[in-house]
Amino acid sequence: MSQVISINNLIDKSSLKTQALAWVLDRLLGIAKMNELYQLHQMQGLSKEAFADKLIALLKLNITGLDALKQQIPTSGPVVIASNHPFGGIEGVILARAIGEVRPDLKVLANKGLGIFRELKDYFIFTNPLSQKDPRNGPSLRQCISHVKNGKALLLFPAGKVSYYQAQKNAISEHTWNKIVGRLISINDAQYVPVFVSGENSSMFYRIEKVYFRLRMLFLGRELLNKTGAHIDIHTGHPILEKQLKGESFEEKAAFARSLSYAQDGKWRYQWPADTVTEYKPLHAPVPSALIREEINALPGEQTLSTFKGFTVYFAYQHQAPNIVTEIARLRELVFREHNEGSGESIDTDHFDATYTQLFIVRDEDASIIGAYRIGRTDQLIERDGLDGLYLNKMFNFHPEFINRKGPSLELGRSFLIPEYQGSYQGLLLLWRGIGALACKFPQYRYLYGTVSISKLYDPRSVSLIKRVLIQQNQRQHVQARHPFDFPPHQEIEEFCQQYDSRAHLSSWLKSIEADGKDIPILAKQYEKMGAQFHALGIDTSFNHTPGLLLSVDLVKAPTKLLKLYLGEQHEAYLSHHE
Repeated sequence: MSQVISINNLIDKSSLKTQALAWVLDRLLGIAKMNELYQLHQMQGLSKEAFADKLIALLKLNITGLDALKQQIPTSGPVVIASNHPFGGIEGVILARAIGEVRPDLKVLANKGLGIFRELKDYFIFTNPLSQKDPRNGPSLRQCISHVKNGKALLLFPAGKVSYYQAQKNAISEHTWNKIVGRLISINDAQYVPVFVSGENSSMFYRIEKVYFRLRMLFLGRELLNKTGAHIDIHTGHPILEKQLKGESFEEKAAFARSLSYAQDGKWRYQWPADTVTEYKPLHAPVPSALIREEINALPGEQTLSTFKGFTVYFAYQHQAPNIVTEIARLRELVFREHNEGSGESIDTDHFDATYTQLFIVRDEDASIIGAYRIGRTDQLIERDGLDGLYLNKMFNFHPEFINRKGPSLELGRSFLIPEYQGSYQGLLLLWRGIGALACKFPQYRYLYGTVSISKLYDPRSVSLIKRVLIQQNQRQHVQARHPFDFPPHQEIEEFCQQYDSRAHLSSWLKSIEADGKDIPILAKQYEKMGAQFHALGIDTSFNHTPGLLLSVDLVKAPTKLLKLYLGEQHEAYLSHHE
């Protein structure tokens, strides 16, 4: 192969004018320079790997993120990798070379224009993105489906076209992704890996595109050469299993795959402020079990809320059980430190412990406390100290229409389960049975409200998505965060949320972002099952600047099945009280 391609090969050479035009176009489009590089550096006949390496070296590209990319590629099984298409060519070479090291079975669905690089043809399954009705596209797409079904790896750029300036967004963005990616990521047992490549083409390229969009294809060769010395940053999300990808249609799944790619955009980042707690004092010594038993035995019988399989749930006040409250505060500090939420003191306490009700679970055999809630009875607290009597008043400005000002409510907070019981059904069940029994004992309390702490161990992008998806727009008018978390979703994700049911996709967004696969906080899921409404997200400046998601639950409207489980035989009497 003597040349990559030449305009002279494509036009009638009978006229001097046309030959002159060909000479000009060869240089204007960068084709002559590409041929010069191709021949000077003896790239003919190289293996696809050697050709890609030499091309990247000649362009002196500064590429970051390749090691992270390779770490996210599953080493076996069907996998679909999809990326945005900012440059129109070189990103395909870069990604194919890196992914191919992990998956030698890789194929790339690519623009047939890349066929000019014959040395790379083993990478490609060719398509014509400019003509969706091209009959040659059908076999190519069927080949892609077969390739993935056979347990192999496929890389594609589902926009089919290079990114371009979009006036309505006032930004460089992509075309809608082809639904083929939705079909591919729906293949049984497939995994999806989203990739985002940062960068743009030259301003001239986008000006030419405005004149006539098809001209951009002719200038891609010139743009490739313009990348000499460029910095290209690659960001990769964590693999998502096919069964975790929701969607009513292949179009919706394709749009969601696109949003997962843009969720990796390096420009969509936020840095948590430095921790206010930098040193931790030694934890308070455990309170002897004999003292805990002594205080439990002294509690009135009506303060026993529930018993279940060797555990008992009680409620008490600090003046009744100071040692129990100290042990609860010690355990709170121990657990909160694991989530970067500790106070740094030997126990986690404040003046609200003296006015709030302590609900706690005791393991009967050794009188050890395994979990607790701190509960504020708002009518009593407001009567005594006004809104300053409410802990959450420090985080939120409650309007008169909010539930805690309209009637008696229970403010829930400072919940924990010791590590041994975290994530256990039993621990969560006992806490909720305790709350249910307390509500039955004081049936005037219809509403629960409180915050779910979202640890700063979460990526801020995840917190932004939790806020965007869970907080209903109509709930924001009655309460505002005093210290808001101002980090909106990526523009492309916001557009997806406006078009589709974003709640169905929240878990997958988080799993793609979080290094350890964290999902929505389990307590938020539990409240959701109870029919919670989410109102606001604020920063708790008294709790190591931890984000808190404010929610409320109307117990009367909670699912009957859960009311029977948590309120037990008293659930009908409780409901009757509110009729």
